[in-house]
Amino acid sequence: MPHPFTDLIDLAAERLGGAVLVANDEFFAPKEGLLKASPAEWREGAYTERGKWMDGWETRRRRSPGYDWCIIRLGLPGVVRGVVVDTSFFRGNFPESCSLDGCAVSGTPTPEELVRTDIWTEVLPMSRLAGDSRNEFAVAAPGRFTHLRLNIFPDGGVARLRVFGDVIPDPARVDGSRGEVDLAAMENGAYVTRCSDMFFGHRNNLILPGRSTHMGDGWETKRRRGPGHDWTIVRLATTGTIHRVEVDTDHYKGNAPAECSLEGCAEPAGATSGDLTDDLTDDLTDGARTWWELMPRTALQPHTRHHFEREIARTVPVSHVRFNIYPDGGIARLRLLGTPAPRGAA
Repeated sequence: MPHPFTDLIDLAAERLGGAVLVANDEFFAPKEGLLKASPAEWREGAYTERGKWMDGWETRRRRSPGYDWCIIRLGLPGVVRGVVVDTSFFRGNFPESCSLDGCAVSGTPTPEELVRTDIWTEVLPMSRLAGDSRNEFAVAAPGRFTHLRLNIFPDGGVARLRVFGDVIPDPARVDGSRGEVDLAAMENGAYVTRCSDMFFGHRNNLILPGRSTHMGDGWETKRRRGPGHDWTIVRLATTGTIHRVEVDTDHYKGNAPAECSLEGCAEPAGATSGDLTDDLTDDLTDGARTWWELMPRTALQPHTRHHFEREIARTVPVSHVRFNIYPDGGIARLRLLGTPAPRGAA
């Protein structure tokens, strides 16, 4: 079973802006392979002019003291809760150990600036690796990071790196000083904590940046064969008042929901632990949580970008929303535009 931290957002994902900026060596396989979204693959009998084709980042055999490293810019800054160092298909050429360092740097530093040694803090101490395996490591390092340095000892290849954690944006993104804010945007710090079902598409696809790229790039449930309806809960980037709602059923042509509705609740300040995996799950079934109707059941059309403003039934500050679909189906994106509450971004 994967570690629970793997249910969090991959802060280093390429589609979120993650990139490998520099590596001290990439002789056999380029550093960019480390963050590919696709699983690593094996190509039997495939060779390049430098050696066996490998899907990942691989350095030459080290013949001097030291170790190899690469520097990653996180797509979204945040607190790292765990990492997966995937050595798939690296059997006789994987590193013996790895470690991770992190730093928080404003702006867009150059690779030359990041190579400096005085800015890094240990995130993961030197840890043993197994070959051809998903090596999972929980991380307890406090603080917000914008960049990571992956160190491998002494050399070898890593297929993929996944960095799971909580998005912590620049406070200016969510303080309302720049006008209306998408309170449900992943890049602003929102997180989909739970859903009734996500058989065909992960719940956090709902709040990814940009339009969806295909039908598998949204949140989609299995076909419901009994009473009831499907739902998902979004922890907003900050407590705020929702004024406009966008529900996008892009690519869902024969499997869009017939209707949707929106409810909200307000979590008392300081009531949650800050770990996005531990949020409101118990209150859904015991009746202790009070949910207010923000938007009543409203008809949806397939493959359509819907905008709702007059349909908003109540405008009150909320910290979480429950998005209901009737009876089931797929939603590409959910946008909740509104005004942050005073001091909510803190």
